[in-house]
Amino acid sequence: MENEAQISGVPASRRPKKSPTAIGNHQLSPESMMMGYGFDPALSEGSLKPPVFLTSTFVFETAAHGKRFFEGITGKRPGGADGLVYSRFNGPNQEILEARLKLWEEAEEALTFSSGMSAIATLLLTFCRPGDVIVHSGPLYAATETMIAKILGQFGISWLDFPSGATGEEIAAVIDAAKAKGRVAMIYLESPANPTNQLVDVEAVRAARDAAFGADARPPIAIDNTFLGPLWAKPLAQGADVSVYSLTKYAGGHSDLVAGGLVGAKRFLDPVRMMRNTIGTILDPNTAWMLLRSLETLELRMSRAGENAVKVCEYLRTHEKVESVGYLGFLEEGSRQADIFKRHCTGAGSTFSLYLKGGEKEAFAFLDNLTIAHLAVSLGGTETLASAPAAMTHLSVPDERKQALGITDNLVRISIGVENADDLIADFENALRAV
Repeated sequence: MENEAQISGVPASRRPKKSPTAIGNHQLSPESMMMGYGFDPALSEGSLKPPVFLTSTFVFETAAHGKRFFEGITGKRPGGADGLVYSRFNGPNQEILEARLKLWEEAEEALTFSSGMSAIATLLLTFCRPGDVIVHSGPLYAATETMIAKILGQFGISWLDFPSGATGEEIAAVIDAAKAKGRVAMIYLESPANPTNQLVDVEAVRAARDAAFGADARPPIAIDNTFLGPLWAKPLAQGADVSVYSLTKYAGGHSDLVAGGLVGAKRFLDPVRMMRNTIGTILDPNTAWMLLRSLETLELRMSRAGENAVKVCEYLRTHEKVESVGYLGFLEEGSRQADIFKRHCTGAGSTFSLYLKGGEKEAFAFLDNLTIAHLAVSLGGTETLASAPAAMTHLSVPDERKQALGITDNLVRISIGVENADDLIADFENALRAV
């Protein structure tokens, strides 16, 4: 009869100690669990923090253990790997990171990737086949639109989209039109949309999806939650199946790494794991270690940036050279966007759209005269960043589509950091003098 170690595939003496999630009846919060969840110091010489495990492969205790590990890795046995096998499949740093990422949205599973786009690409490749149709909200991050329209389009995969603020009826109509074209492989959302900050009604999408498909034929709903998650939005609670993250942004938070993540339902992420095992899009151990460091201060950084954004946007909205400010804290009471915000979000975030009076000339003048804020793409870092989406991140988007989606030449996207808010206001005031 096999002993317990042989059944599990992991020797009992080597299993990590279970991390606490509660003290008595008191449930611990994610920001507290970020300090040690998923890591047992006893397995790393008593080290308080996980070391970086720079190894390509792992030694098996016995040949039987090796066989069992590979049965899980290859899918011959459900449940995945019982231990560490090879660094294209898993590693200690990645597994600790994935355990902690699940906590923010109370997700069943989490996977990490070498970039946000490798997470998105691996997700789409897992579920999409020639002849399929992807339904998505618009706009999306330009590279995501490129992946769907240009790259997957080469393999006979098509798409239909609806505007971010669409009603349930409008979403249902697009889903019906997509069903007439082929098998709907996925419903892919981005909320708030990049760079317009428009919100998607995830609950309406879920209701439309469930009404259009039988229980055993429903395509997964995935949503890019980078702009507000995981602190200010938790779309799994509104009916999404998978939350997508560019961990480069708020999760990393220091503009010094590139990474991606998926959190959500195990039944959808298990096949994505198999795809990741095959094509090798897993995150490297050093970057995983850096993210573990960053997650410890995620709540502090996002909270400070959010507080700064309120002050900065209050200043900008009344400036004579500003046409409008696309900030979620300024949504018109009673509007559909405000209704979605109240149901879906706990904060307005720190990334917003600034529409200047004029066009590209005025936008460039503003950007070229910033002192504290940096002229750079990306968002969610400790420093304030500003860019011109129409001329930079969304340059590849056709002009007519940019106009339809509100990505105009006078649009500046700003991500507020953790600097002093009064200093940032002084910086923007000075830059606006040049407009």
